[in-house]
Amino acid sequence: MKLTRPSEVRALLDRLQFKPSKLLGQNFLIDGNILNILLEAADLSPHDRVLEIGPGLGVVTEALLEKTGHVVAIEKDSRLAAHVERTLGQTPGLDLIHRDATDVDLDQLLREQRLNKLVANLPYSVGSRILVDCFQAQTPPERIVVTVQKEVADRLAAGVNTSDYGLLSIWAQLDYTVSLHKVISPACFYPPPQIRSAIVLMVKKARTLDVRDPDLFNRLVKAAFSARRKQIQTTLQKFAPPERLPGIFAATGLTPTQRPESIPVIQWCRLANELG
Repeated sequence: MKLTRPSEVRALLDRLQFKPSKLLGQNFLIDGNILNILLEAADLSPHDRVLEIGPGLGVVTEALLEKTGHVVAIEKDSRLAAHVERTLGQTPGLDLIHRDATDVDLDQLLREQRLNKLVANLPYSVGSRILVDCFQAQTPPERIVVTVQKEVADRLAAGVNTSDYGLLSIWAQLDYTVSLHKVISPACFYPPPQIRSAIVLMVKKARTLDVRDPDLFNRLVKAAFSARRKQIQTTLQKFAPPERLPGIFAATGLTPTQRPESIPVIQWCRLANELG
């Protein structure tokens, strides 16, 4: 069954006696054109080893298995996991994990399974959390192609001096070139969500400057954006004595009155390194 029409999806869900959960963000992709756009952006080859979060009815999973050598799919819902196991379980290269992805050590999974790409129609409820876990892994995917809420996509791709620029932007753009690849209509999903979605393409890049202390970096940007209207000099008082601040500003090229949304990623790196 090619699940590209609402009637086909409804019929399958009726057979499974399954009602999609709005709370869990279970909105299944049913548009073949959008599926193709997602797969083309992933630039897949038989050598790729792909992580998929939330395979749902297996539409993306099946397409990934046709193009790649190995797919690790993590599904929380027992009925959906059973459906994917029943329909695709005998397909070579599929490793289906029936667990909540937020309880899985994605850092360890990415390393042990040598997964180099993340391709998924991410559940709305955990999309940002999953992405941050991947960004901060020791061996993050070299390419990430996901559907998320449009507002999350805007935050991932946001530039400085915009209202969307914040923690998620910085964590994503630290290691990736991020682009909003395609805005998706609610009609491309079943059930249709009340918000728009988007495909985001993230391609790994070489860091311009290494962060010497990732924990300090994360604490710094969290502190700054928890009070994003405050000047950066106020935040830095929590990290360094007052007599050090003039030297830190001189070394980083920042001014004391700048606010967090005006500071590019490279300068956050410099600032964290100076503080460390």
